[in-house]
Amino acid sequence: MSEQASASPVQTRLDGEVLVVRIDNPPVNALGQAVRAGLLAAVEELERTAQARAMLIVGAGKAFIAGADIREFGKPPQPPSLPETINRMEACDKLVVCAIHGPALGGGLEVAMATHYRLALPAAKLGLPEVALGLLPGAGGTQRSPRLMGALPAAELMLSGKHLSAKAALAAGLVDRLVEGDDPLAAGLAYVRELLAAGTAPRRTSALAVPGDKAQTLAALDQLAQDTAKKTRGLFSPARIIDCVRVAVQTPFAEGAKRERELFVECLNSPQRAGLVHAFFAERETAKIPEAKAAAPRPFAKLAIIGGGTMGAGITVSALDAGLSVVMIERDAESIARGQKNVEKVYDGLIAKGRMTAEAKAATMARYQPSTRYEDIADVDLVIEAVFEDIAVKQAVFRELDRVCKSGCVLATNTSYLDIDAIAAVTKRPQDVIGLHFFSPANIMRLLEIVVPAKVAPDVVVTAFELAKRMKKVPVRAGVCDGFIGNRILAVYRDAANAVLEDGASPYEIDAAVREFGYPMGPFQVSDLAGGDIGWATRKRKAATRDPRARYVEIADRIAERGWFGQKTGRGWYLYPEGARVGQQDPEVLAIVDAERQKKGITPRAFTHEEIMRRYMAAMVNEGAKVLEEGIALRPLDIDVTFLFGYGFPRHRGGPMLWADMQGLPKVLADIEEFAKEDAQFWQPAALLKKLVAEGKNFASLNQRG
Repeated sequence: MSEQASASPVQTRLDGEVLVVRIDNPPVNALGQAVRAGLLAAVEELERTAQARAMLIVGAGKAFIAGADIREFGKPPQPPSLPETINRMEACDKLVVCAIHGPALGGGLEVAMATHYRLALPAAKLGLPEVALGLLPGAGGTQRSPRLMGALPAAELMLSGKHLSAKAALAAGLVDRLVEGDDPLAAGLAYVRELLAAGTAPRRTSALAVPGDKAQTLAALDQLAQDTAKKTRGLFSPARIIDCVRVAVQTPFAEGAKRERELFVECLNSPQRAGLVHAFFAERETAKIPEAKAAAPRPFAKLAIIGGGTMGAGITVSALDAGLSVVMIERDAESIARGQKNVEKVYDGLIAKGRMTAEAKAATMARYQPSTRYEDIADVDLVIEAVFEDIAVKQAVFRELDRVCKSGCVLATNTSYLDIDAIAAVTKRPQDVIGLHFFSPANIMRLLEIVVPAKVAPDVVVTAFELAKRMKKVPVRAGVCDGFIGNRILAVYRDAANAVLEDGASPYEIDAAVREFGYPMGPFQVSDLAGGDIGWATRKRKAATRDPRARYVEIADRIAERGWFGQKTGRGWYLYPEGARVGQQDPEVLAIVDAERQKKGITPRAFTHEEIMRRYMAAMVNEGAKVLEEGIALRPLDIDVTFLFGYGFPRHRGGPMLWADMQGLPKVLADIEEFAKEDAQFWQPAALLKKLVAEGKNFASLNQRG
């Protein structure tokens, strides 16, 4: 053990002529201040130790270095900086080598690229995922990666944020050798001694030229910049990443590193970074629920899925992919055959894309059992009902489940709107009944609203969160009300969009404004994708309880009455000629809109995109505040995560409640009060919003509860 204190997360010891540097900062060896200081001290120790001819860096545990320490986010930087540490390491006249096993991500890969030689073990994962946080690699990563792997592959690695396997990293030139095994120390020492025996000199990445023809490379980067601008819809950091790579091609390292630092600081100060960092942390916070303090999950290995339609099949695939066994129940032989076909279709699609082998499909399907008999689920641990969205149908299923399921089995309903207390009430075990609102397609969409009825036991809630974790879903805890968190708020901002439509904007202008804000699709495109008949059925269901004083826009009903349900019928708000996925504007729809305006005596007026979005967002935030004050959502961040993962809300804006904080709540409240002059019934400011403004607080101040 060297003079570096044993409490340090960086340990050094001399092994013959090699100074072994071991980073031990659980759980993932993040590059906190103590690690940076320890690495710098290790370089100094190498330089002053006459016996040491080389240095080997390894990570303890299952990682090399998995990136920056997220606990330091938003705090003043503590010296030494990462660029200072790794530039000093690279400049060392003695050999510096690293052996990578597990993740070498972000700053961890930047450390590795600054060593003179890199060895990888099969479990290594290499990547520069800073783009996901609205940043770019800021410690020479944008300058070193093009020198090692070429400008275009380096740019694509940084823009995707994806990880490379050890094999792919070797092929790309990011590492020099791949060695079998799982002991980085033994493999690393053997490699260092081989290099020393061959008299190998330090090879500094910063001194290398970017490979390839300069003019061709710059032309390819220009094309990549154009393609990226279309794909990333106004995101700030991707264009800066390409700028940095362009500088790496054109200038010496020192100049490129200086430009990288300038652009890194620009990204750091961008509101997009604040939105993306909030999204990153919020996603991890939603699993923190009050029930977790009181209970442990019930064990589960075998599931039943009731219903083999699109939703039931998607949930089945999610369960099978999580390693669980599934019995699928349908009402007759024809329906269960269709259900099995729906499941197999997903796996056949993966096989066709080369993402799954036929053997892997067979092994997965061995855990799937189709059946038409409820008796076949007597031994399952958890049931998810995914039948037609009708309370009487669902109650009938739950009576059967109550009859056949073993004691302690969790009974879950997949519903988008319905009253789960009323479903639980038909069983003798309401303590076992919970809502699991999957989003379609359930095997792809990551959001899972876990809806907590009045009589459910805490361990059932915790079990649902454990299921979400096993399925790699992002869970959000919701209370029982019509539509829970997401669909309840959606109904309100959709009403706001309908009012803007009736008052003078076209559906196509509204969709364009919403896309410009950063959504992938506007509300009328979404309606056509989901099917206009679904919303129509919901409106008819709610018609009897609708407040007669509330404004009701009938345009969507006129469209639905014609059987125009969107993509599946070839027309809805848009026209879809010959199965087209992208809709065309429809003059007949505009004529229907005009006729409805005339019927109500409305003189249409023009709306700018900004005016459309002010109403759209104010409605969303105001209803979000009501959802909070009623306890339907635990915290504002739960609403943010619901909209980021289930409704296409632009991630770089962090979610609707963070967006409201960034606008300033007084401004949002002022908008609502202004719109109330036109329609006081619809625009009733939430009491919580008024309270926060009066107290000078924001939604973020409420994120600590739960």
